[in-house]
Amino acid sequence: MTLKETRSSLELLYNISRELASALDLRTVLTRVVLQSLKYVGGERGSLVVFDEQGKPMDAAIVIGLQVHNQKTQQLSETTERGLAGWVVRNRKSAWIPDTSKDERWLRRPDDAPDKSGPKSALCVPLLAREQLVGVLTLVHSAPGAFQQDHFDLVQVIADQAGIAILNARLYTESQRQARIMTAMVKSSATINASVHLDDVLERILKEANQAMQVETVALALLEPSGDLIFRDAFSQDDTCNNIIGRRIPFGIGVASSVVKEGEGIILPNVMDDERFVPKYEQFSDENINSLAYAPIFSKGQVIGLLAAINPLSGVFDRDALPVLSGIGNLAGSAIQNAQLFELLQAAQKHYQELYDDSIDPILITDLEGNILETNRQAVSLSGFTQEQLRNMNILNLHKLDSERLGTDFNGLMNGLTREYESNLLGKNGLEIPIEVYARRVKFDDTEAFQWILRDIKARKELDALREDLTSMIFHDVRSPLANVVSSLDLLTTLMGESRDESLDSVLKIAKRSTARIQRLINSLLDINRLEAGKTIGLQQVVHLPGLLDEALDAVLPMMEVRRQTITTDIQPDLPPMWIDVDMIRRVLVNLFENASKFSIPEGKLSIGARQDGDWEKIWIQDNGPGIPPVDQERIFDKYTRLNGEQSSNGLGVGLAFCRLAVLAHGGRIWVESEPGNGACFFITLPLAKEHPLTK
Repeated sequence: MTLKETRSSLELLYNISRELASALDLRTVLTRVVLQSLKYVGGERGSLVVFDEQGKPMDAAIVIGLQVHNQKTQQLSETTERGLAGWVVRNRKSAWIPDTSKDERWLRRPDDAPDKSGPKSALCVPLLAREQLVGVLTLVHSAPGAFQQDHFDLVQVIADQAGIAILNARLYTESQRQARIMTAMVKSSATINASVHLDDVLERILKEANQAMQVETVALALLEPSGDLIFRDAFSQDDTCNNIIGRRIPFGIGVASSVVKEGEGIILPNVMDDERFVPKYEQFSDENINSLAYAPIFSKGQVIGLLAAINPLSGVFDRDALPVLSGIGNLAGSAIQNAQLFELLQAAQKHYQELYDDSIDPILITDLEGNILETNRQAVSLSGFTQEQLRNMNILNLHKLDSERLGTDFNGLMNGLTREYESNLLGKNGLEIPIEVYARRVKFDDTEAFQWILRDIKARKELDALREDLTSMIFHDVRSPLANVVSSLDLLTTLMGESRDESLDSVLKIAKRSTARIQRLINSLLDINRLEAGKTIGLQQVVHLPGLLDEALDAVLPMMEVRRQTITTDIQPDLPPMWIDVDMIRRVLVNLFENASKFSIPEGKLSIGARQDGDWEKIWIQDNGPGIPPVDQERIFDKYTRLNGEQSSNGLGVGLAFCRLAVLAHGGRIWVESEPGNGACFFITLPLAKEHPLTK
């Protein structure tokens, strides 16, 4: 090569390199590569296909007669797969075809027929950059043999120069594309998350998707617990999409179900070409669906629905369509979940407010200093103050606090436990209403507060007073006449002597037992009042249990005989004596025996046992009745309490209440162990007498 030829070659390479390096836009670079190649190498037309990192065509340019055509990549796919370009791509070798009619690598088209353009010559070279295939360049001359060795060498030199330029342009274009996607995502995120109301959120998602995708219609479906997809909303510029809302795609049907199952978006360029597409369910728009894109909606790693984009305005989805739709789907998931949680929160708050306002008890919320923050309607009604007046008051202005239960400065409420006590509500105009107070620490508007429930117990207090009056009447108006009846029966028994007949004797015994039972009831009522008033038990004595048991059993044997019941005993031998009020504990045992007999079945079996338990004597009485539910095992010892259901019976409900007060007054314990259907066993513990002087 002469010096002049060398200089020309260098100038040529310099000009080509400068032309290619002066642009970063991929389409511009592609066009310049083809134009420069045709200019310096020759030919009537040329094409350049660019591949992405996965080796798939991502863009292309074709020049015919110096006229640039924006041909789509899809239209060149056949060439890159089966034509000369495909051979070059697979082998990564350049190809020089002097006569296309004689080379099988050339993909013949109708235009290659002899009566049309006929045979041609072609050059095809791979474009490599850093050992990576970035594209394939093809030049075509209308005349066979038009290209020579120097043309072949030159096009390879151009390819070497173009490889780096195209790689840089591809990277630049990709970065620009990512930037556009990120910008769109940021904008969409700001718009979508600007509301927490579900309907508004769905509308914003669809508008953003429509604007980003440039399609006729977008629709959003949410996943039901059954796995079906229900379209909740849709959007189109001409408002022809209302028929989509409410459409259902059953679980496992169509492309939509595949997207939900696999969690991957998909584009269908032509829906009828995909056998998974089910028109019956997925042709959900009145408009014909030609092209369709689905993207899953994720929330916390789970698919909760999908976005559908229908019929792009340009006719085809571009390569950014699926990433953009998927990105909006990811944004949508968080926004939808937040909106759903907000709806649940609103519903819960509304429900709480309704319960709060409709409560039959007055409820107040105070800060930790007792200043009233919120009240319900009942608090206004009971106190007589308006809501505004109450909010300007302290809880101390409404009732007297129980300092023993609440402590100083409400310290007793700081552990989260509910404190209960009785007080009087200090209402308007000096009105005082007896109340039961339930106070506890709560969260109110994300701050620490106290909740006060003030239960009106005026009716209960009036009933208690009525019961007290009734009890007093029994004491004073019944006790004295009853004592006369008892004395008269004793006198009558004495006067009749041994001459009375058996029937009369039986009547007298029944009368005596009945009066004795009434006396026990009256004495128990007296003891209940006395013990509840805080008075101590009467005279305590040293007593051995067996004798006391015999006396108690003697009072209930007639009842047991009528019911044909038997009793067994299991008393520890040499059991130490007890230190008790004999009459009081005798009545305790009689009450427990009567209960055991009353609730046991006819011909049933009862048992009594006793053991020393440290400084205490532990006594138990077992029946084979229906048993006592766990929820009632504490309640049965309350005054005037009777169980409902099969185990209910007549009575005032004071027997077990007296037993508890009597045993507690001796320092002992009383409790019941029972399983429904397996009877009940009552336990009491009483003090031993070994520490008292009379036992030494």
